[in-house]
Amino acid sequence: MTPIIKKYYDSSECIWIEEKNEDGTDNENFETNIKVKLKSALQMPNIMVLAGSGTSLGDIVKGPKMWDLWISCTTGDMKLISEDCFSECKYDHKDDNNKNIELCLSHCEAYSQVGETIEKTELFIKKCKELILDKCRFLTDKDAQLVGHKEFIRKLARRKSKDPRVKIFTTNYDTCFEDAAGLLGITVIDGFSFSMPRIYDAKFFDMDIVRRNTTTSSTNIHYLEGVYQLYKLHGSTNWSRDKTSSYTIKQAENVNAEDSCMIFPAKGKYQQSYIQPHLELIARFSQSLREPNTCLIIAGFGFNDDHLSEPILSAILSNPHLKVIIVSPSIENDFLEVPPKTSKYWKIFKKIADNRKNDEIVFINCDFQQFSSLIPDLTALSPAENLHENIKKLFGDTHA
Repeated sequence: MTPIIKKYYDSSECIWIEEKNEDGTDNENFETNIKVKLKSALQMPNIMVLAGSGTSLGDIVKGPKMWDLWISCTTGDMKLISEDCFSECKYDHKDDNNKNIELCLSHCEAYSQVGETIEKTELFIKKCKELILDKCRFLTDKDAQLVGHKEFIRKLARRKSKDPRVKIFTTNYDTCFEDAAGLLGITVIDGFSFSMPRIYDAKFFDMDIVRRNTTTSSTNIHYLEGVYQLYKLHGSTNWSRDKTSSYTIKQAENVNAEDSCMIFPAKGKYQQSYIQPHLELIARFSQSLREPNTCLIIAGFGFNDDHLSEPILSAILSNPHLKVIIVSPSIENDFLEVPPKTSKYWKIFKKIADNRKNDEIVFINCDFQQFSSLIPDLTALSPAENLHENIKKLFGDTHA
């Protein structure tokens, strides 16, 4: 696989700055400049992350792509089931534009609501959900597969414990972020109780973990280092909805598709986002975007989910204290493509950045693992570093 050339977009000049010079030599100022930009943004009091499917892809993590899910649901043991379904619900699966599992399930679910004969369609939907759930349980060697996730979490965890907790929002069903935290011994507040069985209740997001000095009578308390909050917007492979009470969500092993509390790929996920627990999670996402002095990191997200893209756009336009870092291995191409090949939001965000000509929106063309290596450790700036930062602000930034 051809390695991705790291680059960032300079909105003041409307040009891409690459890690390599034209003669193939290293651009010595690349990492310095991009780390200065990142450090400036990550010094904001509030840090929130939106992690999309791109953070679970690649030769190391090995998560499934949407195309992989389409192939799994239409070939092999699923070939006859899918063909019977497509014949019943009149889905043209031979059209290349329709070879998309999200479009397919959207069509099938719509048909199942109005069709006269729906048995084959419902069977296909059921089997697809079982396959998708199984494919998202892809972690077999967590320590090796989660190198990028561990580095990402470790660096963000270097913030001062008195600062607000880092909030990671993800649309992914997999358990990459919580497993990476477990490997590092880092505590995750994920909305579930600390007792067994672990039951979801949004009130747990408002709790924290402190260290109390038991050797003296002092009432001083200190927040535990390295704790972060995890919000799984579309559910998780280990979330189970109780059969007797649909509002009771538990964490469990080997959850089946029928009991799973996941928003499966389909256009209907916008409507499903307005039932619990997803409604509460979306509300907290929107609320965090409105917080003053916030840095939003968007990694591996294609802006194809309007219920998340619209709040982001609204916050960029209305929150003057918001800094945004957008990371993807295909941003440069996404700027050039037109819908429906890419999301309309790419051009909107680029236009805003070009008009502002500052670092309020930073675009970085690289994959998640490369980005994790670029993140500076979030320790307090030394006096020398503060002086350096002030000089750069006074005389302006330069690049090779």
